[in-house]
Amino acid sequence: MRGKHSQFFRIFWMLFVFVLVTVLFAVAFYLTSYLYQIAHWNPPAVLAQIINSFLGLILIGLILRVFGGFFRAQQFGAFTPVIDALERIAKGDFSTRLNDEHADGILSNLVTSVNKMALELGQMENMRQEFISNVSHEIQSPLTSIRGFAQALQDEQISIEERRHYLGIIETESTRLSRLADDLLKLASLESDQVKFAPKPYRLDKQIRSLILTCEPQWRDKAIEMDVALDEVLIRADEDLLNQVWLNLIHNGIKFTPQGGSIKVMLQAHGDRVRFKISDSGIGISAEDRVHIFERFYKADKSRTRSKEGSGLGLSIVKKIVDMHHGEIDVESKIGEGTTFIVSLPME
Repeated sequence: MRGKHSQFFRIFWMLFVFVLVTVLFAVAFYLTSYLYQIAHWNPPAVLAQIINSFLGLILIGLILRVFGGFFRAQQFGAFTPVIDALERIAKGDFSTRLNDEHADGILSNLVTSVNKMALELGQMENMRQEFISNVSHEIQSPLTSIRGFAQALQDEQISIEERRHYLGIIETESTRLSRLADDLLKLASLESDQVKFAPKPYRLDKQIRSLILTCEPQWRDKAIEMDVALDEVLIRADEDLLNQVWLNLIHNGIKFTPQGGSIKVMLQAHGDRVRFKISDSGIGISAEDRVHIFERFYKADKSRTRSKEGSGLGLSIVKKIVDMHHGEIDVESKIGEGTTFIVSLPME
């Protein structure tokens, strides 16, 4: 009887801890949502998830600090590792893992949930640190140039030509900073669903042709041969958002196509989907880099991309907009054989 009685309380406390964790995370979610409304702030989804998770862990840590001694006093040994693990996670140790080898039933599910929570929080923390590191690096580079050449301009002995050259560099780096800020705000707005998604019917081929003509000075300056074949396509989509997709892909094609190279742009309708394809004769992208090409701040060729003033955010924005339209984007490339981006979108 004592064994059954002990097992009953063991199951009871297991349920209690499970419900406690669920309730506290729900409280954290509603509390942060209320605070966001008061502050009139709508953070990006990833940041909001991180804040909610941290607050939930803090609440769990406080409750466990109050009741942890009681749990241990009741000698429910099965829960002691779970409580210890949650306390470590609440303090920021996301490497914590529980051994579920001897766990069964509800306890096994609880151990699995705690391990999964620790893993996901660790991944989000790594993403946060990497994102901050990348942003800092991208901002620091142009700021260093601006500061250095601004100091050089204080030398009254430099010539007019040198002064103009330095001012040109400062202007270029300032533009680069401004573009980076715009891209960061744009990506944050897309991820937090602040951007109004307003699909409407319009001629996709006319939009793409107009953008190619807008970029004519750039591709004519590099003597690039443009081969354009656009089927007449009527699509229902957000014209302003897709405008950013095509413009980014066309700019990339021009940017990485060498002098006297070629770019081929195609638009075709296949059943209920439309397929956009842009191919350039640039140096190509390795198979290893293609896997990461749509990640924020990823640059396949650091030195080459930096010389082209890229922020590493353009393709991330493209991917997000295509996903919003329930479409797909893929890249085909080989070193020395150019690169092809393919976008497939539903027509409705």
